[in-house]
Amino acid sequence: MLLGIDVGNTQTVIGIFEGENLQHHWRIATERERTADEIALTLTGFLNLYGEKLDQVDGMIISSVVPEMTSALAHMARDILKIEPLVVDSDTDTGVPVLYDDPRQVGADRLVNAAAAINKYGTPCVVVDFGTATTLDAITRSGEYLGGTISPGIEISSHALFRAAARLSRVELIAPDKPIGRNTIESIQSGIINGAAGQVDRLVELFKQELGEDSRVVATGGLAEIVVDRCRTIDEWDPLLTLEGLKLIYERNRKERG
Repeated sequence: MLLGIDVGNTQTVIGIFEGENLQHHWRIATERERTADEIALTLTGFLNLYGEKLDQVDGMIISSVVPEMTSALAHMARDILKIEPLVVDSDTDTGVPVLYDDPRQVGADRLVNAAAAINKYGTPCVVVDFGTATTLDAITRSGEYLGGTISPGIEISSHALFRAAARLSRVELIAPDKPIGRNTIESIQSGIINGAAGQVDRLVELFKQELGEDSRVVATGGLAEIVVDRCRTIDEWDPLLTLEGLKLIYERNRKERG
């Protein structure tokens, strides 16, 4: 079995592949203080639900933007699973040339998403990832990672609003039925959700001016579900895009290693 793990600042996505198929997947909160033993115990619990065991894992690939978690996961792979993990970084062969000024500055998850989007949706394309940050990544017609944008994510923006405005209380992050709020709760919800959708739509319009109007736009990420229906420029919502990218990159590098 192949274990694929994508560690974000807020959430961690875990997938188990058997052969070509994604058999199970889970999303958990990212906790920087987790040790290798704690991670192994968590994975064991998930797998036991389906009658499987952690020691059946014979391959592991990690993309992570949290160094503490990267270290703990690699430690778990080597010391508990007795396998060498593939940790995605700018030196990993993803099959996607990176045109960023400094490729080392591109987050591993963005490279993984790019590889998956090219394989699944073709080029040119734009990947919108609704996570801790909302990122847009541009893939050229030639299949190159050109660059993108980074902006505060939906939860970060809402938390900042509630901290700074003493009379505004936290609300559930769902879109109201109408864009014009008739009370404070609806007004906040519409501003956050519809505002995020409008931001993405405008950025996609600008991206298409450079990439081409035929660019496919793919949304992913833990917060995509609450906003993607409000975006008029999104063509596909693919919540498993990153896991599929991890599988692709693992297979590519395994073949190269012989």
